[in-house]
Formats: sequence, structure tokens, C-alpha cells
Amino acid sequence: MKLTPRTEIEQRISRLQELLQHQHIDGAVLLQNADLFYFTGSIQQGVCYIPATGEALYLVRKDYARARMESGLAQVLPLGSLREVAGLLQEQGLALPVRAGFELDVLPVALFERWKKIFAGAEAVDVSPLLRQVRARKSPYEIAIMKDCGLLMDKIYQRAKEVIAVGKTDLEVAAELEFAARKEGHQGIMRFRSFNSELFYGHVFSGADGAVPAYLDAPLGGLGLNPSIGQGASYKKIAANEPIVVDMVAAFDGYLVDMTRMFVVGKLPEKLEKAYDDMRLVQRKMAEIAKPGVAWGAIYQQCYALAVELGYQDYFMGNAGAQVSFIGHGIGIEIDEFPFIARGFDTQVLETGMCFAFEPKAVFAGEGAVGIENTFWVEEDGLRRLTYSDEALIEL
Repeated sequence: MKLTPRTEIEQRISRLQELLQHQHIDGAVLLQNADLFYFTGSIQQGVCYIPATGEALYLVRKDYARARMESGLAQVLPLGSLREVAGLLQEQGLALPVRAGFELDVLPVALFERWKKIFAGAEAVDVSPLLRQVRARKSPYEIAIMKDCGLLMDKIYQRAKEVIAVGKTDLEVAAELEFAARKEGHQGIMRFRSFNSELFYGHVFSGADGAVPAYLDAPLGGLGLNPSIGQGASYKKIAANEPIVVDMVAAFDGYLVDMTRMFVVGKLPEKLEKAYDDMRLVQRKMAEIAKPGVAWGAIYQQCYALAVELGYQDYFMGNAGAQVSFIGHGIGIEIDEFPFIARGFDTQVLETGMCFAFEPKAVFAGEGAVGIENTFWVEEDGLRRLTYSDEALIEL
């Protein structure tokens, strides 16, 4: 079991405290699992309170002993009830906040109302953008774990070449890939920050199922097994000469990488094969322009313009009417972190250490989908790849 080093946690807290001071916020209340893991090294039930100055405090309801073992924080204390929070802060020499920061993008209203009573009279402000800003820049420690995710992803890809076959259902192939991933240490749980966004390992589609739209904010959805899931692999059987999309997320030691590769049993129709090559051209365009200081939205606009120039205005990033307005998304502890390679993000720029998945895809109703996806991190001179499996269309 890998435990987050104390020095790593201290650096993260220090970066957040700088932002809190700049925004005149007295302290941040962290309750969501992804944020707890990032700033404490544990997700045991409780609250991490990070003051603008001074030591962070992790108050744990369940399980305290495990949190004490997992967390690199110096101040980890048991918490019997939320009513005790104010007193515990004061016992540790921390003044109650006048301006208190909360994760207002994810915090349930009922729980937020309880916290307003705990910090009676305090102004509540949203620190979610600050948290996402800190988390966007990965340290060498985080990059090393994400490289391990890339190794796991390649094993999933290699297994896909062995198990895809005509007559198997998409579900059977997905299950075999999930089994292989789990045996290699895939953690199973993958986190989104966005409300009602869910994913189980990833997606495997064949033929027309790859073009079925779904509620998920993604270019591909899939039919899924039933309306309660509404996405992903179905009972459709794989046929010859149709596109097979393997879009999986590798999750290891708390971190994620995202990758898509294309397969076919036989030969793809010329139209789809060309579309796949063109999506790789869009990825190449991104790699040429994505450097520190370049606006996220500028990358999107140039890549979208190329897709339109190549003839995919009605097919790029989803069916017409169901297209998404992004081509890439940040990734780390959650699938939807900063940066967003998306329309409208014209003032936010790439910074060294940022990681994102880039996924140009072309979708044709009734025929299927093709595309590529890789996860990258930003260095001073450009991008490095965290997913490295062969990008060639695999003809089985």
C-alpha cells in the first residue's frame, strides 16, 4: 500500500494556503473524498480544515485509527460529532473563520446547512476553483504514479488483442478486460467531480453501438445494459468489418489515465479508416501547439477548426445534436480535473505539470465511432505521454 509522503501533503497545503490568503479566506473545509485524499492521504470519514496560516487539522469520525496510519498530517484527531468541530479548532489554537471556504460544487445542501450552523455568522465562499487549481499541477511523485497507470493501461490494450472476436458480445470483451485490469491492481473505483457522472472501468463498443448517444458528458455513450446505467457495453455481438472502440481508464494508487484504441476484425470501411487517420491528425495538431502559456480554449479552437476543415463538423465529438464542446479533460485523482481543452476557456493557460487526456473522435449514426485518446503531461518544452500503446488500427 502506497502512502502519500508527508512532504508531498505539506507542499499541497502550502500552495492552497497561498491562494486562501490571496482571496482573504480564513480557512477551507474539505469533506469530499478526492479532496480528502489529496490533502490528507486518506478518505476516512471526517473533515480536513486547512487554515490560511498554521497547521491543517484532520478530524476523523470513522475510522480514526486507520486515518492516523494513512495520513501524513501531524494533526489527526478523533471526532465524535460535528458539534465538536469548533471546540477542537480552538483547542488547537485556530480561530474560527470569518470567511469559510467550502467545496460548493459538490457539497450537498443539507450538509452545507449544518456547517453554516457550526461556523455561525461566517461568510461561506466557494473554494472549489482554488482546490482544482492546486490539484491541476502534478508533482513528480504524482507523475510517477500516473506512469504506473500507463503500464497498466498497456496491459489492458495487449489483452484486448487477445480477447476480441466475432460473435463475442461487447459485454464479454469488457468483462475480460476488466478482469485482466483488476488482477494487475486496478483499484476499481474511478472518481468524477461532476454531479451524476459515473463510469465503470470504461467503454467497449462495436459497430453502431459506438454511435449511440447517452447522458454522460462525453463524445461516446453506448447503449449499456439497462436504463439505470444508460451507457457502456451492451449485449451486442461483434461482427466483422466494424469499428471496435476500447476506451478504458486505468486506476492505480489513487490516480487515473485515460486511453482509447481502435480494433476491427477484418477491415474497416474506407470512410471510417480515413476518419480514424484524421482524428490522429487532430491529435498531432494539439501536440504541436500545447505548451505552457497557451490558452486551453485556443488549443480547442485550432483543433476544432482542423476537424471542420477535414469534413467532420457534423460528426466531431458526438452525433449531430449530441456533440460535446470539449476535446480534452484534465485527469489525476478524478477524471474531470483542470485543464479543460474546451470551448470558452480562453483565459486559463497550460502550466508545467498539468495532465490531460485528449480524445478526438468522429461519430457516425448507424455506423459507429472512431477515435484516439492519450493522456499527456505538460513540460517546459511541450508534452510527454503517459499512455504509449501502439496507435495503429489493429486488424484482427
